[in-house]
Amino acid sequence: MTDEAQHAAAVSPEQALGWYRQMVHIRKFEEKVVELSGRGLVSGSTHPCIAQEAVSVGCISALNAEDLVLATYRGHGTFLARGGDPKAAMAEILCRETGCCKGKGGSMHLCDPDIGFLGTNAIVAAHIPIASGVALANQLKKTNRVTLCLFGDGASCEGAFYETLNMVALWKVPVVLVCENNGYAISVPVKKSLSVPEIATRAQGFDMPGISIDGNDIAEVYETTRRAVERAREGGGPTLIECRTVRWERHSALSAGFYESREERKRWQVVDPIPRFRTVLTGQMAVQASVLEEIEQEAEEAAEDAAEFAIRSPLTGTAQLEQDIFA
Repeated sequence: MTDEAQHAAAVSPEQALGWYRQMVHIRKFEEKVVELSGRGLVSGSTHPCIAQEAVSVGCISALNAEDLVLATYRGHGTFLARGGDPKAAMAEILCRETGCCKGKGGSMHLCDPDIGFLGTNAIVAAHIPIASGVALANQLKKTNRVTLCLFGDGASCEGAFYETLNMVALWKVPVVLVCENNGYAISVPVKKSLSVPEIATRAQGFDMPGISIDGNDIAEVYETTRRAVERAREGGGPTLIECRTVRWERHSALSAGFYESREERKRWQVVDPIPRFRTVLTGQMAVQASVLEEIEQEAEEAAEDAAEFAIRSPLTGTAQLEQDIFA
């Protein structure tokens, strides 16, 4: 039995199928975003999370409905995993009035407080102290909420990361910090930018748990996050989780950032979390392949519906500029 199959053994077939459905829906959505960007329909840039779906789905499935989530600009999948409307997300990416932020945020600023998703952030590491401030506020209010913050490996080299870790560890703030280590900060590989082999090691300097896991093993992501969320909710303080994963596409639609070689890219496609988990479902859990094929078809149709909805929606105009502002 593979490690992934062992990790999935404690998961019900219903939960496992739900994970697969979410991952496939995110994948098809992202592929559609890449297609629309190539057609010139996406204003500005966009950052696909293709091959990182297990991180978002696994982490968020460990939360309660009242918990809160903040993510990076590579956060389409996190938004969808939290229950975000794919039509509203696609419309936002295309800067349409029907978007979740009325077309004002675009690809890098998705937000929906109604589902506990407090936003993605275009500034590297900027949302780490914001998420921790949210968690501190809930700690002071005794709401029993936990805040989940996802960020990339590049963010772990920013000063805001270290300052925040010191404070949340000192005050035992109920926040779970998840680093999506896909191996590259734009085009710089981690071996050229990190002084330690594992980002999780950096937690030791702040006397808090640091755990490095296979971010493409969704069951391991879920169980690790579940324990960290439980610890935070019980007053034990923060945990740093490093999810080792990959990304297949460029850093963004407009920038460089392919891997050192095409051969490396092909090798990394072998660890794709979706076919890996498909093998677990059809093998250990005896799910019929036809069931999974129906899910995949459903995901393709949902992505197409979201794209058609967004394209048909009106572009956000100048009349919206003075709406929804604080001053």
